[in-house]
Amino acid sequence: MISKPRVRFAPSPTGELHVGNARTALFNWMFARHHLGEFVLRIEDTDEARSARSYQDSLLADLQWLGLDWDEGPSIGGDYGPYKQSERLDIYATHLNALIAEDLVYPCYCTAQELEDERQALILSKRMPRYMGKCRNLTPDERQARLSEGRSPSYRFKVSKETVVFDDLIRGPIKFEGEDVGDFIIVRSNGMPAYNFAVVIDDHLMNITHVIRGEDHLSNTALQIMLYRAFGFDPPLFAHHCLILGKDHAKLSKRHGSVSVGEFRRRGFLPEALINYLGLLGSSFADGREVLSRQEMVEAFSLERASKSGAVFDEEKLRWLNALYIRSSETGSLMTELAPFLREAGYPPESIDPDWLRLVIETVKNDLTTLADIGEHIGIFFDPPDDLSPEAETVLNQPKALQVVEVFDQGLAQEEGSPEEVYIRTIRYVKETLSVKGKALFMPVRAALTGRTSGPELELVFAVLGRDAARRRLKRSCEKIKDKFYKHGQEQQ
Repeated sequence: MISKPRVRFAPSPTGELHVGNARTALFNWMFARHHLGEFVLRIEDTDEARSARSYQDSLLADLQWLGLDWDEGPSIGGDYGPYKQSERLDIYATHLNALIAEDLVYPCYCTAQELEDERQALILSKRMPRYMGKCRNLTPDERQARLSEGRSPSYRFKVSKETVVFDDLIRGPIKFEGEDVGDFIIVRSNGMPAYNFAVVIDDHLMNITHVIRGEDHLSNTALQIMLYRAFGFDPPLFAHHCLILGKDHAKLSKRHGSVSVGEFRRRGFLPEALINYLGLLGSSFADGREVLSRQEMVEAFSLERASKSGAVFDEEKLRWLNALYIRSSETGSLMTELAPFLREAGYPPESIDPDWLRLVIETVKNDLTTLADIGEHIGIFFDPPDDLSPEAETVLNQPKALQVVEVFDQGLAQEEGSPEEVYIRTIRYVKETLSVKGKALFMPVRAALTGRTSGPELELVFAVLGRDAARRRLKRSCEKIKDKFYKHGQEQQ
């Protein structure tokens, strides 16, 4: 049993929350909840050019929508704040001065073009691209000369040739050779801390015990361990999970379709379904189940069962899960989730009788794959569509189809009782009168009643519409078919 771990999720507010980063947040959250530890949210916003408050706000909103609550961080505070890197600059400056005092860093005056030229030269000579230490041994006079040219220095960490070895909780022993790593920047020329520098200081000062992140950070871990040693800090334990891939096994990107939590939210996916699916990606649960509640995932989560190979994102699987969650949702809560999608489809819920709308949602929810599908399913309960679908017209053009509809209407006219009783007795009446059954009986009634050939069970549709509305629809559909036949016949003549 791990004793009270502290983990963190530390996104940069430079865009919408990517599903890959959301999965990292989920793994950290489940690990913390499983071991009764603490989940810290930290905003890494030192990239001034790309960071935006709007991205930070949407990031927090997406995490809250997913139900990934944090124990410390923005909006709630904690004992280890501030939780935004832009508010911790004085802390980084103090730690930079400590490294300068120990002669573990040096100012670098190389321009971006000079660095690129060096990189290309190394590639052409088939050597590992890295900084070769051009500014490492400059004399005080040489440094002053560069300052006089107007060059603002960055600061680089002096990398030794020692080997860096650590045990990854997912991947096992990992080794990096120091001689393959060039002196790396820890503070940029604009005074802002580089990622590897700031994250080491923050994780240490915030008492982070476990760093759980994507495998693309493996090389960063080597640099960070060097800094931990330089500061005399004990490093946390590291676990690097696999990345989410597209079907072409390349890293998931926009060319594969939706990649942000916000996009899936806007497309009508439920947070429970997305969380369930992200939990399955690159991980496994002991009993092989695929549909788990949030609490069941927390109880079953284990880093030991995290996959080392890439996890392919399959949207069809997500859609399947989403449909399951919609079907199992309590109708009242589903109505709340559906409200913005109903408005977008032209059916503002505030203008519809709530009891009747609840009955409609209960009727169609088994046919929804996403919440955004509601518009194409709910329309059949409002004014009849101006046109029958081509499939419905084909059904009603079949021999005896209009007769089935007309006899069904006659049966409705003479029945009394609850909608369920009226429907059952009328179906029986048509069956006995015309000696029809199966599709020959039900498809014409469905086509005339809804203008479509698929949808909720007819008995449920009829219960929502009621007898009077149903009869009006049946008559209208029959008239449309007869008018079309008549006009077509006239044109033939």
